[in-house]
Amino acid sequence: MYKNPIETKEYKDLKKHYNSIQKDSIRDLLEEKNKENTLDNFSIESDGILFDFSKNLITKETINLLVKFADSMNLKSEIDRMYAGKKINKTEDRAVLHTALRETEDKQYSVDGTSIMPLIEQERNKMKNISEKVRLGKWKGYGGNAITSIVNIGIGGSDLGPLMATEALKAYSDRNLSIHYVSNVDGSDIMEVLAKCNPETTLFIIASKTFTTQETMTNANFAREWLVNHFDSTEAVSNHFLALSTNIEAVIKFGIDKENILEFWDWVGGRYSLTSVIGLSTMISIGYDKFYEMLKGFNSMDNHFRHKPLNENIPVLMGLLGFWYNNLFEFDTHAVLPYCQYLHRFPAYLQQGDMESNGKSIDRNGNKVNYSTGPIIWGEPGTNGQHAFYQLIHQGTKIIPSDFIGYINPTNSTDDHHEKLMANYFAQTEALAFGKSIDELKQENIEKELIPFKVFEGNRPTNTILFNKLTPYTFGQLISMYEHKIFTQGILWNIYSFDQWGVELGKVLAKKILPELKYNFSEKLQHDESTNKLINYYKKNRN
Repeated sequence: MYKNPIETKEYKDLKKHYNSIQKDSIRDLLEEKNKENTLDNFSIESDGILFDFSKNLITKETINLLVKFADSMNLKSEIDRMYAGKKINKTEDRAVLHTALRETEDKQYSVDGTSIMPLIEQERNKMKNISEKVRLGKWKGYGGNAITSIVNIGIGGSDLGPLMATEALKAYSDRNLSIHYVSNVDGSDIMEVLAKCNPETTLFIIASKTFTTQETMTNANFAREWLVNHFDSTEAVSNHFLALSTNIEAVIKFGIDKENILEFWDWVGGRYSLTSVIGLSTMISIGYDKFYEMLKGFNSMDNHFRHKPLNENIPVLMGLLGFWYNNLFEFDTHAVLPYCQYLHRFPAYLQQGDMESNGKSIDRNGNKVNYSTGPIIWGEPGTNGQHAFYQLIHQGTKIIPSDFIGYINPTNSTDDHHEKLMANYFAQTEALAFGKSIDELKQENIEKELIPFKVFEGNRPTNTILFNKLTPYTFGQLISMYEHKIFTQGILWNIYSFDQWGVELGKVLAKKILPELKYNFSEKLQHDESTNKLINYYKKNRN
């Protein structure tokens, strides 16, 4: 039996400590009461990353108690079990070994006593050969023209990961290739992408483990029809389609050659699959060497997480701080704010990674939890967010812990853009921590009537994450850091982070409703009154 976290002695000690400091402020902790909350005490520098957590509602005792709590939940042994290939995804009876995908040294990972590294190397080499062939113009379409457009068709992790990575690393991409992503079953998604493509020079990547996912296969079949109609031949499919799947029979039936099928495995969860063959579109965009550099960044953070003591471990401390705010302060949301336009899809990617993993209400013993689990994750790049929702973060009634992600050196040299961006980056965390008091406003001779409106209470906690520059390597570090934070919190909440049963019910009901939307459906609808009325209204008004 696994422990209920809030019934442990260590949690109860943490609760007592919370009661003693909950009315303190970050200003007090940093300036007046406790000189220990400085960058030296509350920051970690590792392999080019600075993780500064000094602007938090914490003391040294907080961190010590949080680490003791993590020990009581057996976090270290659970980390070891994951890396050892134990089937920690219990409800699906699967190992969790996405870390093996980015192993760049001669280390062994095994599942059921069998090494998986030869399989990984085999598929990685396939990816390399395909990407180089496309990038060198040697992959020819059915009409003999070189491929210039790649369309990745997938959904969930088969879309969010490679799309986010391709956008993040666009500065390193081959600009002679256009990379597109289609995920939504709304036909407008694929229509808008195909409007930019030429059938003669387009290569489709169908990313679906089962090759049965409704949204993906609807779009894949539409793309196939578009291509076949252009060439007036089904033989064209083999020149213009690749599959990332395990359902070989279905892929071949679709018309894709067996040598154009790349495999991934059930020990790779969809939202953790970017470094598997799911990342093929990203590899085509940036090339094998840059993709491999990204893998090394992932691997660096993987090793940091695996070997560093808990109190010196960046993902662990991120997870513990999130637990502190989610479960003690009862703050329900967490903002991720990258001050980097290339990371504009990162918050959306992280929403799936975090909320699909830890949005659970049943613990590992099969019992309903009696405490809060995963927070709502959201965000937007700075400085755009400053002119949108920062008003609520600064002066609203909700406290929103936030991560600020920044880079010391810009990806592109453009006058003083970067200094202005980073001035805002540093200013926002300072303003959120310290705010502006009535006394300060009076000293500035602000009109008495305006003072209440210009008060900033501050006391909004933030983490500051600084990298030297956005490169494939540092990008890998960033993604791995958040992956392991998610794992850490899953252990602290005693939930299974690697299944996602919550997405199934809607899919089942959608399959039942689909035939009911046809004009010739004559059977009586068997839903609740509200749903029946909505379906009938839809059918009545459908042109």
